Amino acid sequence: MVNDEPVRASVGRGRWRMGPYYRGRRVMPAEGRGPDLRQARKVMRSRRLANGPATPLERVRQLQTSLQAKAKAEPAFRFYSLWDKVCRTDVLEEAYRACRRNDGAPGFDGVTFDQIATSGQDRWLEELRQELRAGEYRPQPLLRVWIPKSNGGQRPLGIPCIRDRVVEMAVLLVLGPIFEADLLRNQYGFRPEMDAKMAVRQAFWHVSDHGRSEVVDADLSDYFSSIPHGPLMRCVSRRVADGTLLSVIKRWLTAPVIEREQRTIRCTTVAKDRHRGTPQGSPISPLLANLYFRRFLLAWERFGHRKQLDARVVNYADDLVICCRPGNGSAALATMRQLMTRLGLTVNEAKTRLARLPEENFDFLGYSIGRFYGKDGAPYVGTRPSRKAVRRLLQRIHDATTPHKHAESPELRVAAINRLLRGWAGYFNQGPVLPTYKLVRWYVQRRLQRWLVRRSGQAGTGYRQYPDEYLYETLGLYALPHRRADLPSAKA
Repeated sequence: MVNDEPVRASVGRGRWRMGPYYRGRRVMPAEGRGPDLRQARKVMRSRRLANGPATPLERVRQLQTSLQAKAKAEPAFRFYSLWDKVCRTDVLEEAYRACRRNDGAPGFDGVTFDQIATSGQDRWLEELRQELRAGEYRPQPLLRVWIPKSNGGQRPLGIPCIRDRVVEMAVLLVLGPIFEADLLRNQYGFRPEMDAKMAVRQAFWHVSDHGRSEVVDADLSDYFSSIPHGPLMRCVSRRVADGTLLSVIKRWLTAPVIEREQRTIRCTTVAKDRHRGTPQGSPISPLLANLYFRRFLLAWERFGHRKQLDARVVNYADDLVICCRPGNGSAALATMRQLMTRLGLTVNEAKTRLARLPEENFDFLGYSIGRFYGKDGAPYVGTRPSRKAVRRLLQRIHDATTPHKHAESPELRVAAINRLLRGWAGYFNQGPVLPTYKLVRWYVQRRLQRWLVRRSGQAGTGYRQYPDEYLYETLGLYALPHRRADLPSAKA
């Protein structure tokens, strides 16, 4: 016994001895207490600092590795102390850097990253950290922004101010590794080392290699805005027992929304009144959306639908397809509707259909999957960029070469077009894409030539005044690959 506490027998001289009531302090023999113990602690601390990670990013990654290892080792473990990790200086610094890289428009308060840098980034982060540690942090209202959808409608975004954005990113840095251990293998959206092309390849693999030729092409109506808060918070609290962190997440979900209409400002509390929705545009929203969609995937597995119907679900954010054996598609579609209703979600019947390959194709994440024909006319099941994806790119090229852009120099216009083309070709590089590249290449050349000739006040189409060689060699227009060997890697 030492100080009336049981200890284990030590091995070797000078070892620390720890009993079953050890709570993080080192228990030394009575003669070992005093200045020597304090000096030993200083030495150990200096050694840890000398051998520990040097940069905030490395320290954050070390924290994430520890959290994820614990979550994987104990699937039922609940983390009781996480808010102190969110308030760490290195976590907040890395969260700020991540938000700065993403850039984005300012929130309702109008504060920009340049303004924060001018006033002092370190001081701004320290004030935010003190506010978090003191329990005085309260989220500000979201700014409503509408962006166009591919079907001609508009999608609502809730843009948080930079202050809230940084805190959400800090929470994401802490919670992401924990829940990453729980997300399922067929969830591909917004996860490290996973992307949309991997989801497309998985769906194609089910169809081509395993004969699951009946595909439920499902669409959910306003998924992000329909997630019920109560069940969602239960999904979070299954792993998180930190009351402060849970209350902050709840405040984010129920934050009011400010919408500016001409000269008027309107404030709504739809999410709080309906107890539904996670705002698109917030850094934490993709993780919360994945957590709630996990409930559908677990139900699909645990109720035996995967085995009974031989139906495999591939999910990316709110997009999903269910690949089934011939004859099981109708049952899979009906079962999916029932489960979504039980989860409080709504299936968009106008966009949900059952595709029977190879007679029909289906679109998934910008690709069309189905039967195509080679040069010799032989049919095959493959992938290619969907018509909607091609039309959307051509429309963006059209918008980038309108008379409204005549004030810009040709070099700046070409640089903007190059960014579009590189990003599009970097994603759409799977399957027989060369014919599509040829079409896009022709359209870009003609639009740019016409834009140049009109900008200079000349007549004609610009084909002779600005030949293709001028576009590529002088202006530096990005040349889409002509050969398959020149395609960028299709691997994730």
